[in-house]
Amino acid sequence: MIAISRMAAAVQPSATLAAGAKARQLRSQGIEVFDFSLGEPDFLTPEHIRTAALAAMNSGATRYTPADGTPELRNAVSRYYERNYGMKVDASQVIISNGAKHSIHNALAATVGPGDEVIIPTPYWVSYSDLVAMTGATYKLVPTTLEAGFKMTAQQLREAITLRSKLLMLNSPSNPTGAVYSRAELEALADVVLDSPLAVLSDEIYEKLVFGSAQATCFATLRPGLAERTITVSGVSKTYAMTGWRIGWAVGPAPVIKAMGNVQSQQTSCPSSVSQAAAVAALDGPQECVETMRREFEARRDLVCARLQRLPGVKSFVPDGAFYAFFDVSAHFGRTLGGKAVTDSLSFCLAALESVHVNLVPGAAFGAENFVRMSYATSREQLEGGLSRLERFLA
Repeated sequence: MIAISRMAAAVQPSATLAAGAKARQLRSQGIEVFDFSLGEPDFLTPEHIRTAALAAMNSGATRYTPADGTPELRNAVSRYYERNYGMKVDASQVIISNGAKHSIHNALAATVGPGDEVIIPTPYWVSYSDLVAMTGATYKLVPTTLEAGFKMTAQQLREAITLRSKLLMLNSPSNPTGAVYSRAELEALADVVLDSPLAVLSDEIYEKLVFGSAQATCFATLRPGLAERTITVSGVSKTYAMTGWRIGWAVGPAPVIKAMGNVQSQQTSCPSSVSQAAAVAALDGPQECVETMRREFEARRDLVCARLQRLPGVKSFVPDGAFYAFFDVSAHFGRTLGGKAVTDSLSFCLAALESVHVNLVPGAAFGAENFVRMSYATSREQLEGGLSRLERFLA
């Protein structure tokens, strides 16, 4: 019998992927499921991007690329940051990975290890804690509240820093809450960072999906000297409906990016050559498709938030970005719903799935037990149908 390592035994399966698997299992039995578990745009990848991928295949661009990505895509990422944020980035400061999650793993592997501490505001994306733990480092969670807009304050950050603190993980716009830090709020955090030994890993994968007056901000650009302390992570998955293409990137100080490249070269020979060609077309091509999708996500947000306000015993939050609703269902803990005893966010989600076939993700997976997450990256018809079932479930 082969023994499982301590590291692998300690890693939990992704809660969002597990929730999606449960929905697929029910569907395979012929059951209609309203699945709001996955953060995956339901749009087709735009045509000009698909065309570029076909052209790459037909021209023979199907071989290994450099381990850290093609020069064409690394230069396209450099142009992206100068065009969007006025930040000059050399190609040596860019690494292309198999999705933003891979970039985050590489960044952590290159910068922290046993004895180090990583500060993570909660609620946080499900993978952060396990990715930190896999390096041997520990994580320190800083709770935020719905009333505070799910944002960590500069004072909270200052009080969280210890002699072991090495890295702060930020995510704006946020998964799971949809919170978007204002420029002033991020500047306050930046000032604390610059007064400390901290580096920052800024996960900005939802940067183009912001609503109303909210604006996404590239953290590295906020203060002189901050870029030397920041690893910025993003990718094409959410902005261009390219989740399955698996292309993300990190931008940071050249020595850190080189170390990340060394790690990546031992994990995978390179990101997909065809996907990289498609990503160049995404970044350099027409951007009207991004605005079309963003407007639709905003309309869906408005629909979902209006319906959530009608649900009994639910406290909701209006997100300024991403495509998630994150709402408090703790008023229902202690009840029997759909014939099931509900005691926490997991039992709430299981009861909703089994009784009315609505699939949500428990807030416990994000470090926020009283909440559940609902993705609205699906059709308005699905949203209306699922929310009607939730209303019946909670009556």
